[in-house]
Amino acid sequence: MSYKERLTRLEKLLRVDNQSKRDNANVGGASASSVEKQDDAEETYDSIDLFELKNLVFHGLPGDSQYRALVWRLLLNYLPANSIKSWDEFLVKKRNNYKHFVNDLLVIREESGERNSDHPLNPEPDSKWQVFFKDNDVLLQIDKDVRRLCPEISFFQTETAYPNEQVVSGKMDRLHKRVQSVVLESSNVIRKGLGITKINPKGPMIQDGSETGEYHWEVVERILFIYAKLNPGQSYVQGMNEIIGPIYYTLANDPDVIWRENAEADTFYLFTNLMGEIRDFFIRSLDNSVSGIKRMMEMLMDSLKSRDQAVYAHIVKLEIHPQYFAFRWITLLMSQEFALPEVLRIWDSLLSDHKRFDFLIDLATAMIIHIRSELLSGDFPSNMKLLQNYPPLDVRDILTLANSFSTTSS
Repeated sequence: MSYKERLTRLEKLLRVDNQSKRDNANVGGASASSVEKQDDAEETYDSIDLFELKNLVFHGLPGDSQYRALVWRLLLNYLPANSIKSWDEFLVKKRNNYKHFVNDLLVIREESGERNSDHPLNPEPDSKWQVFFKDNDVLLQIDKDVRRLCPEISFFQTETAYPNEQVVSGKMDRLHKRVQSVVLESSNVIRKGLGITKINPKGPMIQDGSETGEYHWEVVERILFIYAKLNPGQSYVQGMNEIIGPIYYTLANDPDVIWRENAEADTFYLFTNLMGEIRDFFIRSLDNSVSGIKRMMEMLMDSLKSRDQAVYAHIVKLEIHPQYFAFRWITLLMSQEFALPEVLRIWDSLLSDHKRFDFLIDLATAMIIHIRSELLSGDFPSNMKLLQNYPPLDVRDILTLANSFSTTSS
């Protein structure tokens, strides 16, 4: 199928023409009879075939990023695929719910006096000060991580056109202001073993928050903090910032102005849904479960052994264990191994995987085999460096190889 044919098929699947006609009718651009005919058509074409959509997007999203934000909302089970006409009402409800989360869980200045009536040394766990201190422990890590999100691009260090009005007006505290005065000793930072370079917390921050608006990283900081507050059992684990980054970037660049304006709320729900599927990667007590990270690394080594015995044997001989490199690959869904545009392309396939993340193992296997000649001629230090700092190769070749594994094993 040619590129043009695939794009046409995608637009038909997404009911793009039907949506445009409905929008025109909503602004009074159609006669009553045409609207009536359109309503009849919408009754017939009110759903999206997710199975076919996944098959199409798995091999690359035609139209580049034009439809990615919409497609990801569908692939991550946010928008109801079986009822397009309910989207407007659904989105209004979801976005209002998120606004309530923000207002309920973040400190409003008018209400801050309530905490002042409490004593900071009150040992009771429900003390407002105790809750505040615990929140700050989480916020310290979030703040450090989001400031350095996707450093290869300037996007997250630029101002959003749609800041939180209460923050900008001064009615709500800026989260980064809560941690600015706290001295963070390196011994207090627990890196969750994701293999990410540790940065000296005493060094200068890359950038302070905006005084007149909000930087994109400030928006991501708020989303992650809300998520941590609503999920106290899991809270925030370092690395979640790398998962939310591609989602927020995609939604914040949605060609639809209204949807772009609501990127923060929609990102929260997409991130929550994705974390619901990969949360076991971030919980150490579940490492040995079927969906845990240890089991995933075992699957990777089994896959490599069955597809390239020579490379597998060499890696085992050198005692290069998968946790040395594949832990980060799998846990962060390859978001640290490639540049952001390539990560977005990879995620099109990962999110379209019918078996959900089985393709992640095929992809990791393909990454290893793609550099087999270097690995077979390398020793422990050189191979460790190679695997932990994956070379800039054409991701399309790697995806093609991974897809061949997926096809032969299905």
